[in-house]
Amino acid sequence: MTKHQPILFCWSGGKDSAMALHTLLQQDQFQVVALLTTVTEGYDRIAMHGVRRELLHRQAESLRLPLHEVSIPPQCVNPIYEARMEAGLRHFYNQGVRTVAFGDIFLEDLRAYREKNLARIGMTALFPLWKRDTRQLIRYFHAHHFRAIAACIDSKVLDPSFAGRELDASFFRDLPPHADPCGENGEFHTFVFDAPIFHSPIPVRTGEIVNRDGFIFCDLLPQMEEATK
Repeated sequence: MTKHQPILFCWSGGKDSAMALHTLLQQDQFQVVALLTTVTEGYDRIAMHGVRRELLHRQAESLRLPLHEVSIPPQCVNPIYEARMEAGLRHFYNQGVRTVAFGDIFLEDLRAYREKNLARIGMTALFPLWKRDTRQLIRYFHAHHFRAIAACIDSKVLDPSFAGRELDASFFRDLPPHADPCGENGEFHTFVFDAPIFHSPIPVRTGEIVNRDGFIFCDLLPQMEEATK
């Protein structure tokens, strides 16, 4: 492996992305050149997580990394998703990037899907957190002072009251035994507002909570820092 191998990072804005990126940035052989994020057209929000683009942009600014957004339509079908993603990936392929990193932990079918799509254009996948025990990852999360809020939860698995909660010790104590601590099965999605890889935390407050087909979304709003007098 060559020194300073260029890496494109698939960034969701959530805690697993943040921990995976933190892991990569501690390894000298990698150079993360940009973040790649899918956003939903017409909603200006991160796909799946429902977080506002403005907050995504603030994360990228705090990380001091370029952000490349891939726009997809609402209720996006796979052929459109794959075509849009391929166009975004080819942009970096043409710049010499051959490796794309993800925050996935143990979903074998998702890993195989990503690897198959990347292989079609001559790229490979990297999974810095792969097969890490999710309970250990939560200890890592707290030990390194990551902070996040549950932006979306699946009400089939978790009580709606989890939406909008910070992922502090009480959040994980209250999780039901059948829920994965990292929400790897889709139990919850998060927005990271502070992390050791950020140059400054992102002020954020919780807004309206809505139910969309059983998924409970807490709207997160950028909060302006008070100007110093």
